[in-house]
Amino acid sequence: MSKLDVRNDWTRNEIEALFALPMNDLLFQAHSIHRQTFDPNEVQISRLLSIKTGACPEDCKYCPQSARYDTGLEKERLLAMETVLTEARSAKAAGASRFCMGAAWRNPKARDMPYLKTMVEEVKALGMETCMTLGMLSADQAGELAEAGLDYYNHNLDTSPEYYGDVITTRTYQNRLDTLSNVRASGMKVCSGGIVGMGEKAQDRAGLLQQLANLEQHPDSVPINMLVKVSGTPFENIDDLDPLEFVRTIAVARITMPKSRIRLSAGRENMSDELQSMCFFAGANSIFYGCKLLTTPNPEENDDMALFKRLGLHPEQGIAATKELDEAMLAKAAAKQDKKSSAFYDAAAL
Repeated sequence: MSKLDVRNDWTRNEIEALFALPMNDLLFQAHSIHRQTFDPNEVQISRLLSIKTGACPEDCKYCPQSARYDTGLEKERLLAMETVLTEARSAKAAGASRFCMGAAWRNPKARDMPYLKTMVEEVKALGMETCMTLGMLSADQAGELAEAGLDYYNHNLDTSPEYYGDVITTRTYQNRLDTLSNVRASGMKVCSGGIVGMGEKAQDRAGLLQQLANLEQHPDSVPINMLVKVSGTPFENIDDLDPLEFVRTIAVARITMPKSRIRLSAGRENMSDELQSMCFFAGANSIFYGCKLLTTPNPEENDDMALFKRLGLHPEQGIAATKELDEAMLAKAAAKQDKKSSAFYDAAAL
């Protein structure tokens, strides 16, 4: 495949055939495509902040923010503007080029829009790309956010159309596709992916990627999340996914969406450095950076930078790439690494 060979007509059989390839063949194909479309040693770094936590009316079975489940999560109102800007400044100083803001809503209300637009304008004034995830958007709301300068809007499809009803019942798959259509029509960039390890079948992982790859225009960013099992949610006791299947999902996403940023997203806290390295080789070239993703843990920044140094990777735009890690940082990362198992199966225990 040349770097210009971007398709939007993938069949389910074709994608399932990619998943069925011997691992070495799959990784070779994915990495070869990755090298044609991106610097293979560059990783885009984003920071994700929950600007409004908990009390969401939706029933997503994986989500600790749903008001329907008792997960012990403390509910919070919209954060003060200065709090958000302080976090954004910290993220930029730590090497993040994109600042993502998430609110646990079904959809934003009209009264919230002026505040959200100001938030976008203020974060952009810091010189960062901006992204938001606020639930479903109408065409008018998407237009307002685009006018304020929002660069990306995240709205995941979560899983395949066939398995979707086993995950969420309070909004339809078409609702999600409509929001993506509204975002794209507004001129904003689309960030959309899904979650694996929710008890879905291999065909469902293929179905998710087929939906994303056959959008009229591929998502600019594709977050692939490993389920983080949270006590109190319906999925808290679901069986772990074979971590090599996670690597396969990253690789097939890279092959089917060659120009998209493939983000190694939630679940990294429980992944070994070796597993993450395989994902980077398979085509992942974006991560969330920081100690928390909305409400779930994430590796600390120092650990990520130490891993980047060991692998010879560098952040996009080189904001933090040329900074030498001090001895304390390296010692801390090395001590933590000694405690980790290099076995992939152990690394995926959530």
